[in-house]
Amino acid sequence: MDHSYRATMAGNNNGVRPGRQRPGFSHSYPQPEPEPLPMREDATSRIFAFVDDLFFQAKIQETARKLNVKLEFVKSEADLTDKIKLNGEEKPSLIIFDLNNNSVKPLTLIPKLKSKLKKTSVIGFLSHVQGDLKQKAHEVGCDMVLPRSAFSQNLPQLLRRHGAAEDEEVVN
Repeated sequence: MDHSYRATMAGNNNGVRPGRQRPGFSHSYPQPEPEPLPMREDATSRIFAFVDDLFFQAKIQETARKLNVKLEFVKSEADLTDKIKLNGEEKPSLIIFDLNNNSVKPLTLIPKLKSKLKKTSVIGFLSHVQGDLKQKAHEVGCDMVLPRSAFSQNLPQLLRRHGAAEDEEVVN
């Protein structure tokens, strides 16, 4: 049945009568853009990501660039170890895992990294329907496990918080 007549009868506002919207609900939820961190030429990467999805890598990289946060993508534990050695004594503040990454085994790699890097936060993301994998990731030491959509939504705040140098104060 064609309900297109409703649009013309209701004044072309998609069938919603004026004043009939539930209070507190709007059609869009604007997220404020976090302020970029001050640019530092000598900054080393403090955030590393095990993400093999090229489109998602581009999204993460672009968000980091907008916030002046140095972030590097790594493919293996050896690759991460080499990059940490290049940083000198500064340990990473955050390691991001795509828990569906097939090239590394996140559930075996996370406990190894947590034992070496005690103060480093580990955040994993997955599909929202993977409840068992979420539980296993928490059990092996993942500090935070988010559905992919929530991770995307909170990415600017996460990168800003973990990308700031130890001596910089982050104000949200």
